[in-house]
Amino acid sequence: MVARLAVTRFGKLVSHKDAHYFAHPAGRQVDTLNTDLLLKLEFPSNPELLGVVRGAMERLTEGMGFSERECRSVTRAVDEAVTNIIRHAYRGQPNQPIVLTGYRLPKAVESELAQGLEIVLEDEGEPPDPGRLRGRSLDEIKPGGLGLHYIRESMDVVEFSRSGGTNQLRLVRWLRPENTIQDS
Repeated sequence: MVARLAVTRFGKLVSHKDAHYFAHPAGRQVDTLNTDLLLKLEFPSNPELLGVVRGAMERLTEGMGFSERECRSVTRAVDEAVTNIIRHAYRGQPNQPIVLTGYRLPKAVESELAQGLEIVLEDEGEPPDPGRLRGRSLDEIKPGGLGLHYIRESMDVVEFSRSGGTNQLRLVRWLRPENTIQDS
């Protein structure tokens, strides 16, 4: 069981396989020395690693200045998404590749929202059935099936795409102005 981790502290590269480029979610190559890459985790589809993912997300969201409630919400949404990849895309098969990448999104011009956090999850599992991406009705009283609903409620943007045999889930949460940490 190997998990590779590349972490940056607010845009400064600390560790990353000596590579200077990575593929941005928009498909263009981005120089990692001049980007806002915050976190990159490469890990196998093993449920025992969910605690590592949660720990990384908790530290990342805290460091960006999200409130305690928002940190829990974003962490739980990412945990649900990774669990869905393991359970549905890989059908519980261990040792299948999952890549989680976190980017800082800059404050949009003329926006009341501050910077944002973009999480991109990639896997090579089975693509989801578009009809099942709706989630179940909240009126149905039964266990399970609320993960997608929770992810959508927790994140400002939830986008799924598939290209070249790779599933990609993009999650974005904007930092609200009252939580912004001012640079000194």
